[in-house]
Amino acid sequence: MNVLVFNCGSSSLSYRIFQASGRNEPRDVASGKGHRVGVKGTEPSFLEHHVGAVVTRAMVPLKNHRETAVLILRHIKHTGLRVTHVGHRFVHGGSYFSDSVLLDEDVLAALNACAPLAPIHNPTSLSVIEESRKWLPEAVQFVTFDSAFHATLAPHAYTYPLPRQIVKAYGFRKYGFHGLSYWYVSRQAARLLNRPLETLKIVACHLGTGGSSVAAIDGGRSVDTSMGYSPLAGLVMSTRSGDLDPMLAIYLMGTYDCRPDYLMDVLNKQSGLLGLSGFSSDLTDITRRASETGDERAELALQMYIQRLKKYIGSYFLVLGGMDVLVFTDDIGVGNPLVRARVCQDMAWCGLSLDEAANRTADPARPCFLEAKDSKVRILAVPTQEELVICLQGLSLLEGREP
Repeated sequence: MNVLVFNCGSSSLSYRIFQASGRNEPRDVASGKGHRVGVKGTEPSFLEHHVGAVVTRAMVPLKNHRETAVLILRHIKHTGLRVTHVGHRFVHGGSYFSDSVLLDEDVLAALNACAPLAPIHNPTSLSVIEESRKWLPEAVQFVTFDSAFHATLAPHAYTYPLPRQIVKAYGFRKYGFHGLSYWYVSRQAARLLNRPLETLKIVACHLGTGGSSVAAIDGGRSVDTSMGYSPLAGLVMSTRSGDLDPMLAIYLMGTYDCRPDYLMDVLNKQSGLLGLSGFSSDLTDITRRASETGDERAELALQMYIQRLKKYIGSYFLVLGGMDVLVFTDDIGVGNPLVRARVCQDMAWCGLSLDEAANRTADPARPCFLEAKDSKVRILAVPTQEELVICLQGLSLLEGREP
Protein backbone atom coordinates (compact mmCIF):
# COMPACT_ATOMS: atom_id res chain seq x y z
CA MET A 1 0.00 0.00 0.00
CA ASN A 2 1.06 3.61 -0.57
CA VAL A 3 0.21 5.89 2.34
CA LEU A 4 0.07 9.64 1.72
CA VAL A 5 0.53 11.62 4.93
CA PHE A 6 -0.39 15.29 5.29
CA ASN A 7 1.16 17.24 8.16
CA CYS A 8 -0.66 20.55 8.39
CA GLY A 9 1.30 23.14 10.40
CA SER A 10 0.19 26.68 11.08
CA SER A 11 2.48 28.09 8.37
CA SER A 12 3.46 25.00 6.42
CA LEU A 13 2.01 21.92 4.75
CA SER A 14 4.27 18.88 4.57
CA TYR A 15 3.48 15.64 2.80
CA ARG A 16 5.17 12.27 2.49
CA ILE A 17 4.27 9.08 0.65
CA PHE A 18 5.27 5.83 2.33
CA GLN A 19 5.31 2.39 0.77
CA ALA A 20 4.20 -0.01 3.48
CA SER A 21 4.48 -3.79 3.34
CA GLY A 22 3.85 -6.14 6.24
CA ARG A 23 5.67 -5.34 9.48
CA ASN A 24 8.67 -3.78 7.74
CA GLU A 25 9.49 -0.12 8.35
CA PRO A 26 7.53 2.01 5.84
CA ARG A 27 9.74 3.20 2.98
CA ASP A 28 9.72 6.86 1.96
CA VAL A 29 9.09 7.16 -1.81
CA ALA A 30 8.15 10.83 -2.19
CA SER A 31 7.85 13.93 -0.06
CA GLY A 32 7.58 17.69 -0.14
CA LYS A 33 6.56 20.79 1.72
CA GLY A 34 4.81 24.08 1.22
CA HIS A 35 6.85 26.69 3.08
CA ARG A 36 5.63 29.98 4.54
CA VAL A 37 1.96 29.25 3.84
CA GLY A 38 0.05 32.46 4.54
CA VAL A 39 3.13 34.02 6.17
CA LYS A 40 3.58 37.78 6.18
CA GLY A 41 7.29 38.45 5.82
CA THR A 42 10.11 39.49 3.56
CA GLU A 43 10.83 36.03 2.08
CA PRO A 44 8.58 34.44 -0.58
CA SER A 45 6.60 31.24 -0.10
CA PHE A 46 7.69 28.18 -2.04
CA LEU A 47 6.78 24.56 -2.72
CA GLU A 48 9.30 21.74 -2.96
CA HIS A 49 8.90 18.12 -4.08
CA HIS A 50 11.23 15.12 -3.68
CA VAL A 51 10.65 12.01 -5.79
CA GLY A 52 13.59 9.64 -5.63
CA ALA A 53 16.70 11.69 -6.42
CA VAL A 54 14.71 14.35 -8.28
CA VAL A 55 14.09 17.59 -6.37
CA THR A 56 11.97 20.42 -7.71
CA ARG A 57 11.38 23.77 -6.07
CA ALA A 58 9.06 26.54 -7.19
CA MET A 59 8.50 30.01 -5.79
CA VAL A 60 4.72 30.23 -5.80
CA PRO A 61 2.17 32.19 -3.74
CA LEU A 62 0.73 29.94 -1.02
CA LYS A 63 -2.19 31.94 0.33
CA ASN A 64 -3.66 29.15 2.44
CA HIS A 65 -3.48 25.43 3.13
CA ARG A 66 -6.36 24.46 0.85
CA GLU A 67 -4.66 25.96 -2.21
CA THR A 68 -1.35 24.37 -1.18
CA ALA A 69 -3.02 20.96 -0.79
CA VAL A 70 -4.49 21.23 -4.29
CA LEU A 71 -1.03 21.99 -5.75
CA ILE A 72 0.43 18.99 -3.91
CA LEU A 73 -2.36 16.61 -4.93
CA ARG A 74 -2.07 17.78 -8.53
CA HIS A 75 1.67 17.10 -8.42
CA ILE A 76 1.15 13.61 -6.98
CA LYS A 77 -1.39 12.80 -9.70
CA HIS A 78 1.12 14.01 -12.31
CA THR A 79 3.83 11.66 -10.96
CA GLY A 80 1.57 8.65 -11.45
CA LEU A 81 2.04 7.42 -7.86
CA ARG A 82 -1.02 5.50 -6.73
CA VAL A 83 -2.24 6.42 -3.24
CA THR A 84 -4.28 3.81 -1.35
CA HIS A 85 -4.43 5.47 2.09
CA VAL A 86 -4.26 9.04 3.37
CA GLY A 87 -3.31 10.04 6.92
CA HIS A 88 -3.88 13.47 8.44
CA ARG A 89 -2.46 15.27 11.47
CA PHE A 90 -5.24 16.95 13.45
CA VAL A 91 -4.05 19.19 16.25
CA HIS A 92 -6.95 19.29 18.70
CA GLY A 93 -9.32 16.38 19.17
CA GLY A 94 -10.83 17.84 22.35
CA SER A 95 -12.74 15.30 24.42
CA TYR A 96 -13.94 13.57 21.25
CA PHE A 97 -10.69 11.79 20.33
CA SER A 98 -7.85 10.26 22.31
CA ASP A 99 -6.62 7.84 19.62
CA SER A 100 -6.28 7.69 15.85
CA VAL A 101 -9.49 7.00 13.91
CA LEU A 102 -10.61 5.98 10.44
CA LEU A 103 -12.40 8.81 8.69
CA ASP A 104 -16.14 8.49 8.07
CA GLU A 105 -19.07 10.90 8.10
CA ASP A 106 -19.57 10.68 11.88
CA VAL A 107 -15.88 11.31 12.52
CA LEU A 108 -15.93 14.22 10.07
CA ALA A 109 -18.85 15.77 11.95
CA ALA A 110 -16.94 15.47 15.23
CA LEU A 111 -13.83 17.00 13.61
CA ASN A 112 -15.94 19.96 12.51
CA ALA A 113 -17.20 20.32 16.07
CA CYS A 114 -13.54 20.53 17.19
CA ALA A 115 -12.73 23.31 14.71
CA PRO A 116 -13.07 26.24 17.17
CA LEU A 117 -10.71 24.60 19.70
CA ALA A 118 -7.64 25.36 17.55
CA PRO A 119 -8.70 28.19 15.21
CA ILE A 120 -5.37 28.38 13.35
CA HIS A 121 -4.93 24.62 12.90
CA ASN A 122 -8.18 22.65 12.90
CA PRO A 123 -10.01 24.56 10.13
CA THR A 124 -6.94 24.33 7.86
CA SER A 125 -6.63 20.59 8.51
CA LEU A 126 -10.31 20.20 7.65
CA SER A 127 -9.74 22.02 4.37
CA VAL A 128 -6.90 19.61 3.50
CA ILE A 129 -9.10 16.63 4.43
CA GLU A 130 -11.87 17.96 2.17
CA GLU A 131 -9.51 18.34 -0.80
CA SER A 132 -8.03 14.87 -0.19
CA ARG A 133 -11.49 13.32 -0.33
CA LYS A 134 -12.20 15.14 -3.59
CA TRP A 135 -8.95 14.18 -5.30
CA LEU A 136 -8.63 10.66 -3.82
CA PRO A 137 -12.19 9.45 -3.29
CA GLU A 138 -11.21 5.74 -3.29
CA ALA A 139 -8.44 6.06 -0.70
CA VAL A 140 -8.99 4.99 2.92
CA GLN A 141 -8.37 8.04 5.12
CA PHE A 142 -7.45 8.25 8.80
CA VAL A 143 -6.73 10.97 11.33
CA THR A 144 -4.16 11.17 14.15
CA PHE A 145 -4.19 13.71 16.97
CA ASP A 146 -1.46 15.90 18.39
CA SER A 147 -3.20 16.15 21.75
CA ALA A 148 -3.21 12.36 22.41
CA PHE A 149 0.41 12.18 23.69
CA HIS A 150 -0.45 14.42 26.64
CA ALA A 151 -3.29 12.20 27.88
CA THR A 152 -0.84 11.05 30.58
CA LEU A 153 -0.91 14.42 32.37
CA ALA A 154 -1.93 14.13 36.02
CA PRO A 155 -4.99 16.05 37.26
CA HIS A 156 -2.82 18.64 39.03
CA ALA A 157 -1.11 19.35 35.68
CA TYR A 158 -4.19 19.52 33.45
CA THR A 159 -6.80 21.09 35.76
CA TYR A 160 -7.48 24.82 35.62
CA PRO A 161 -8.06 26.65 38.93
CA LEU A 162 -11.62 27.65 38.07
CA PRO A 163 -14.90 26.92 39.87
CA ARG A 164 -15.56 23.21 39.57
CA GLN A 165 -19.02 23.67 38.04
CA ILE A 166 -17.53 25.71 35.18
CA VAL A 167 -14.76 23.18 34.53
CA LYS A 168 -17.29 20.33 34.44
CA ALA A 169 -19.83 22.21 32.33
CA TYR A 170 -17.38 23.20 29.59
CA GLY A 171 -14.76 20.47 29.82
CA PHE A 172 -11.94 22.96 30.39
CA ARG A 173 -8.55 21.30 30.86
CA LYS A 174 -5.02 21.45 29.51
CA TYR A 175 -4.70 19.24 26.43
CA GLY A 176 -1.25 20.04 25.04
CA PHE A 177 -0.07 19.62 21.46
CA HIS A 178 2.87 18.67 19.18
CA GLY A 179 2.41 15.19 20.62
CA LEU A 180 3.40 13.34 17.45
CA SER A 181 6.72 15.18 17.45
CA TYR A 182 7.34 14.58 21.16
CA TRP A 183 6.58 10.87 20.78
CA TYR A 184 9.20 10.62 18.04
CA VAL A 185 12.03 12.76 19.44
CA SER A 186 11.82 11.26 22.93
CA ARG A 187 12.37 7.81 21.45
CA GLN A 188 15.13 9.09 19.21
CA ALA A 189 16.85 10.62 22.24
CA ALA A 190 16.74 7.26 24.03
CA ARG A 191 18.19 5.52 20.97
CA LEU A 192 20.98 8.09 20.52
CA LEU A 193 21.91 7.96 24.21
CA ASN A 194 21.65 4.15 24.21
CA ARG A 195 19.44 4.26 27.28
CA PRO A 196 15.97 2.88 28.00
CA LEU A 197 13.34 5.57 27.47
CA GLU A 198 11.84 4.66 30.86
CA THR A 199 14.99 5.96 32.61
CA LEU A 200 15.15 9.39 30.93
CA LYS A 201 14.01 12.81 32.08
CA ILE A 202 13.62 14.89 28.91
CA VAL A 203 12.78 18.52 28.27
CA ALA A 204 11.85 18.80 24.59
CA CYS A 205 11.41 22.06 22.68
CA HIS A 206 9.35 21.86 19.50
CA LEU A 207 10.16 25.17 17.83
CA GLY A 208 8.31 25.61 14.56
CA THR A 209 8.01 28.50 12.14
CA GLY A 210 4.41 28.85 13.27
CA GLY A 211 3.72 27.16 16.60
CA SER A 212 6.14 26.25 19.38
CA SER A 213 5.90 24.48 22.70
CA VAL A 214 7.93 22.75 25.42
CA ALA A 215 7.19 19.44 27.11
CA ALA A 216 8.46 17.75 30.26
CA ILE A 217 8.72 14.02 29.53
CA ASP A 218 9.49 11.49 32.27
CA GLY A 219 10.07 7.92 31.17
CA GLY A 220 8.39 8.56 27.81
CA ARG A 221 5.25 10.04 29.42
CA SER A 222 4.24 13.68 29.23
CA VAL A 223 4.00 15.24 32.69
CA ASP A 224 3.58 18.88 31.65
CA THR A 225 3.57 21.04 28.54
CA SER A 226 3.42 24.74 27.72
CA MET A 227 0.31 24.75 25.53
CA GLY A 228 -3.05 24.37 27.20
CA TYR A 229 -6.75 24.08 26.31
CA SER A 230 -5.76 25.52 22.95
CA PRO A 231 -2.46 25.99 21.08
CA LEU A 232 -2.52 29.70 22.02
CA ALA A 233 -0.90 29.33 25.45
CA GLY A 234 2.78 29.11 26.34
CA LEU A 235 5.69 30.42 24.30
CA VAL A 236 5.87 33.56 22.20
CA MET A 237 5.11 32.24 18.72
CA SER A 238 5.03 33.60 15.18
CA THR A 239 1.60 35.25 15.41
CA ARG A 240 0.32 33.89 18.74
CA SER A 241 0.77 35.76 21.99
CA GLY A 242 1.44 32.76 24.20
CA ASP A 243 0.86 33.28 27.93
CA LEU A 244 -1.02 36.50 28.65
CA ASP A 245 -2.71 38.08 31.66
CA PRO A 246 -6.41 37.26 31.03
CA MET A 247 -7.36 40.70 32.36
CA LEU A 248 -5.96 42.20 29.16
CA ALA A 249 -8.54 40.35 27.09
CA ILE A 250 -11.32 41.22 29.56
CA TYR A 251 -10.23 44.88 29.50
CA LEU A 252 -10.27 45.02 25.71
CA MET A 253 -13.70 43.43 25.55
CA GLY A 254 -15.10 45.75 28.20
CA THR A 255 -13.38 49.06 27.43
CA TYR A 256 -13.09 48.92 23.64
CA ASP A 257 -16.09 46.65 23.06
CA CYS A 258 -13.95 44.13 21.15
CA ARG A 259 -15.96 41.28 19.71
CA PRO A 260 -14.75 37.80 20.73
CA ASP A 261 -14.00 36.85 17.10
CA TYR A 262 -11.90 40.00 16.63
CA LEU A 263 -10.04 39.38 19.88
CA MET A 264 -9.41 35.76 18.88
CA ASP A 265 -7.95 36.99 15.60
CA VAL A 266 -5.70 39.48 17.41
CA LEU A 267 -4.34 36.92 19.88
CA ASN A 268 -3.88 34.14 17.32
CA LYS A 269 -2.92 35.95 14.13
CA GLN A 270 -1.67 39.46 14.93
CA SER A 271 0.40 38.98 18.08
CA GLY A 272 3.61 37.12 18.96
CA LEU A 273 6.66 37.91 16.84
CA LEU A 274 4.54 39.72 14.24
CA GLY A 275 2.97 42.03 16.80
CA LEU A 276 6.26 42.68 18.59
CA SER A 277 8.39 43.29 15.51
CA GLY A 278 5.79 45.05 13.41
CA PHE A 279 7.13 43.62 10.15
CA SER A 280 7.39 39.81 10.18
CA SER A 281 6.19 36.65 11.90
CA ASP A 282 9.32 34.78 10.76
CA LEU A 283 12.08 34.44 13.36
CA THR A 284 14.68 34.24 10.56
CA ASP A 285 13.66 37.72 9.36
CA ILE A 286 13.74 39.04 12.91
CA THR A 287 17.15 37.63 13.86
CA ARG A 288 18.62 38.92 10.60
CA ARG A 289 17.30 42.45 11.09
CA ALA A 290 18.29 42.49 14.77
CA SER A 291 21.89 41.47 13.96
CA GLU A 292 22.32 43.55 10.80
CA THR A 293 20.57 46.80 11.71
CA GLY A 294 20.13 46.70 15.48
CA ASP A 295 16.39 47.27 15.03
CA GLU A 296 15.01 47.71 18.56
CA ARG A 297 11.64 46.05 17.91
CA ALA A 298 13.31 43.07 16.23
CA GLU A 299 15.72 42.69 19.16
CA LEU A 300 12.85 42.96 21.66
CA ALA A 301 10.91 40.24 19.82
CA LEU A 302 13.98 37.97 19.85
CA GLN A 303 14.69 38.62 23.54
CA MET A 304 11.09 37.86 24.52
CA TYR A 305 11.09 34.68 22.45
CA ILE A 306 14.25 33.48 24.21
CA GLN A 307 13.18 34.61 27.68
CA ARG A 308 9.86 32.76 27.56
CA LEU A 309 11.56 29.61 26.28
CA LYS A 310 14.20 29.69 29.03
CA LYS A 311 11.50 30.13 31.69
CA TYR A 312 9.74 26.97 30.58
CA ILE A 313 12.94 24.94 30.32
CA GLY A 314 13.97 26.03 33.82
CA SER A 315 10.56 25.32 35.32
CA TYR A 316 10.40 21.85 33.76
CA PHE A 317 13.87 21.08 35.11
CA LEU A 318 12.30 21.61 38.54
CA VAL A 319 9.08 19.75 37.71
CA LEU A 320 11.08 16.69 36.61
CA GLY A 321 13.50 16.92 39.51
CA GLY A 322 16.42 17.07 37.10
CA MET A 323 17.06 16.66 33.40
CA ASP A 324 19.05 14.09 31.43
CA VAL A 325 18.68 15.65 28.01
CA LEU A 326 17.45 18.86 26.40
CA VAL A 327 16.08 18.28 22.89
CA PHE A 328 15.55 20.93 20.20
CA THR A 329 13.38 19.97 17.23
CA ASP A 330 11.39 21.27 14.25
CA ASP A 331 12.53 23.98 11.82
CA ILE A 332 13.78 26.57 14.31
CA GLY A 333 14.94 23.98 16.81
CA VAL A 334 17.28 22.24 14.36
CA GLY A 335 17.93 25.12 11.99
CA ASN A 336 18.65 28.17 14.15
CA PRO A 337 21.93 27.93 16.10
CA LEU A 338 21.53 31.50 17.43
CA VAL A 339 18.34 30.55 19.25
CA ARG A 340 19.95 27.44 20.76
CA ALA A 341 23.00 29.43 21.86
CA ARG A 342 20.98 32.16 23.55
CA VAL A 343 18.65 29.67 25.20
CA CYS A 344 21.55 27.75 26.75
CA GLN A 345 23.42 30.89 27.82
CA ASP A 346 23.70 31.28 31.63
CA MET A 347 21.91 27.96 32.20
CA ALA A 348 24.78 26.19 33.95
CA TRP A 349 22.69 26.16 37.13
CA CYS A 350 20.62 23.35 35.60
CA GLY A 351 23.60 21.57 34.06
CA LEU A 352 23.51 23.01 30.53
CA SER A 353 26.76 23.88 28.76
CA LEU A 354 26.72 24.26 24.98
CA ASP A 355 29.63 23.45 22.65
CA GLU A 356 29.64 26.59 20.49
CA ALA A 357 31.46 25.00 17.55
CA ALA A 358 29.21 21.93 17.49
CA ASN A 359 26.15 24.16 17.73
CA ARG A 360 27.32 26.44 14.93
CA THR A 361 28.11 23.59 12.50
CA ALA A 362 25.22 21.25 13.34
CA ASP A 363 23.55 19.68 10.32
CA PRO A 364 19.80 20.42 10.50
CA ALA A 365 19.05 17.26 8.51
CA ARG A 366 20.41 14.79 11.08
CA PRO A 367 20.54 14.34 14.87
CA CYS A 368 23.47 16.18 16.49
CA PHE A 369 24.96 16.27 19.99
CA LEU A 370 25.59 19.87 21.02
CA GLU A 371 26.76 19.77 24.64
CA ALA A 372 30.23 20.75 25.83
CA LYS A 373 32.42 18.20 27.64
CA ASP A 374 31.63 19.72 31.04
CA SER A 375 27.85 19.72 30.48
CA LYS A 376 25.92 17.65 33.01
CA VAL A 377 22.94 17.50 30.64
CA ARG A 378 23.10 16.13 27.10
CA ILE A 379 21.87 18.57 24.43
CA LEU A 380 20.43 17.27 21.18
CA ALA A 381 19.08 18.75 17.96
CA VAL A 382 16.81 16.09 16.43
CA PRO A 383 14.85 16.54 13.19
CA THR A 384 11.32 15.39 13.89
CA GLN A 385 9.44 12.93 11.69
CA GLU A 386 5.80 13.53 12.44
CA GLU A 387 4.81 12.08 9.07
CA LEU A 388 6.39 8.72 9.93
CA VAL A 389 4.57 8.66 13.28
CA ILE A 390 1.27 9.41 11.52
CA CYS A 391 1.93 6.57 9.07
CA LEU A 392 2.84 4.10 11.83
CA GLN A 393 -0.23 5.01 13.88
CA GLY A 394 -2.41 4.57 10.80
CA LEU A 395 -0.92 1.15 10.04
CA SER A 396 -1.54 0.06 13.63
CA LEU A 397 -5.13 1.27 13.34
CA LEU A 398 -5.67 -0.60 10.07
CA GLU A 399 -4.22 -3.80 11.58
CA GLY A 400 -6.47 -3.54 14.63
CA ARG A 401 -3.60 -2.83 17.01
CA GLU A 402 -3.52 -0.01 19.55
CA PRO A 403 -2.09 3.11 17.80
